[in-house]
Amino acid sequence: MSRPVFPDGFDHYFRAWEAKIGAFLEFSPEPPVCPLDPSVAVPEDAAAAVRGLPFAVKDNIAVADFGLTCGSKLLEKFRSPYSATAVKRLTCAGAVVVGKTNMDEFGMGSSTDDSALKTTNNPWDVSRVSGGSSGGSAAAVSAGIVPFALGSDTGGSVRQPASFCGVVGLKPTYGAVSRFGLTAYASSLETVGVLADTAERARSVFAVMRGKDQFDQTSVAYPEAKSSGKKAVIGVLTPESLAEALSAGKGGEAAAGEKLALLESEVEKSFLLTKERLAALGHTLVDVKLPSLKYAVPTYYTIATAEASANLARFDGIRYGVRPGYAENPEELIDKSRGEGFGAEVKLRILLGTFVLRSGFQDQYYNRAQKIRTGIRRDFDRVLSGVDAILMPVFPTRAFGRGEAGLSPFAQKAADVFTCCANLAGLPALAFPSSVENGLPVGVQVVGRALEEDVLFDIACAYEAAHPIARPAGYKAFWG
Repeated sequence: MSRPVFPDGFDHYFRAWEAKIGAFLEFSPEPPVCPLDPSVAVPEDAAAAVRGLPFAVKDNIAVADFGLTCGSKLLEKFRSPYSATAVKRLTCAGAVVVGKTNMDEFGMGSSTDDSALKTTNNPWDVSRVSGGSSGGSAAAVSAGIVPFALGSDTGGSVRQPASFCGVVGLKPTYGAVSRFGLTAYASSLETVGVLADTAERARSVFAVMRGKDQFDQTSVAYPEAKSSGKKAVIGVLTPESLAEALSAGKGGEAAAGEKLALLESEVEKSFLLTKERLAALGHTLVDVKLPSLKYAVPTYYTIATAEASANLARFDGIRYGVRPGYAENPEELIDKSRGEGFGAEVKLRILLGTFVLRSGFQDQYYNRAQKIRTGIRRDFDRVLSGVDAILMPVFPTRAFGRGEAGLSPFAQKAADVFTCCANLAGLPALAFPSSVENGLPVGVQVVGRALEEDVLFDIACAYEAAHPIARPAGYKAFWG
């Protein structure tokens, strides 16, 4: 398999950008050649679109002979002995992995500032975050270092950094892409997603990755493409629905959630502009309501933390991972390994998950959340029975700063209201840049019916053709 041919001047370009944004935990301009696997069948037309292209992989997705740190001190020195199915399909198609990108530890965060290993900055403004948890992948694509990168999306972790960095981000239908080789966080919610410089590129990458996998029993066979080129009927959340969703999380945390009472003015302006532009392109826009949206965040965090507490129990410092220098017994070894290896956000979510699964609390929290999740899926099915896609904001703000200029941890969680619903419902969602407001990109997302990603790609590609994606200062296009 051929390696990517980096053009003259790329090394200096990479070093200059990486010094500013810190997107990569590991970068190899001459990566090891991955042996072809005859058991992996990739359609030739799909392979042709990615052949020879370099790509990066979020560091919770396995790539043979690369690290697999998950942004954690616990796995800082761990090397992966195998590649994830999604990665293998891309490399068998001729694409080449050139590095692993930074992320919030174990995928838990909205800024990539929760990485234990590195700080990643936004290419548009290095004083701001790149988003999370796939912030390293988004920053690498935004800066033009790679044309596409893989990420994982559990509650918006591909789409939110895509919006912050001005790139395209796909969260596929649950089961459309194999999760084999993705480090488990919340197994019923997460998917392997794509961050790309264009919507058409994201479509090509998805076409290679998707399909049934014998190593993942939740994966499904993907039907023939349904792209028709017809104008879509797009449901748009009413202003009342937007306001209700944003105010739902305030409760007793009014001070922390105050910034989420409304969309940031620049985000609202971009959302309204997108509606006008989509209508001008010939799409039909209709108002829709999703009453269940206000329950999305508490439902998501109840289920996600419960599954995290179970999945992360495997990290004990015995089989793999960093272990303490001395321990009296296995119990002390596990306690010290987790105490020293896990960061504050990971510990918090494990404790929350353990709490909602406790005897006497499971019915009150976890089981109730699962019932609400079913209601959210039915709500989306109801709306999508009458429209081709639903247009929604990605995040209530543009890329935020750090410290007092940023959002509190609570506010960051509450702001997941527009992204986590697609994960709860298992539906595809595609974020794409809508405009640049006051020097920062803003994205919108379209949510569609299961296994109908092509409808979303058609909408985004048409929008992009009429309104080309803006790039940060210093961006250079190396990849056609």
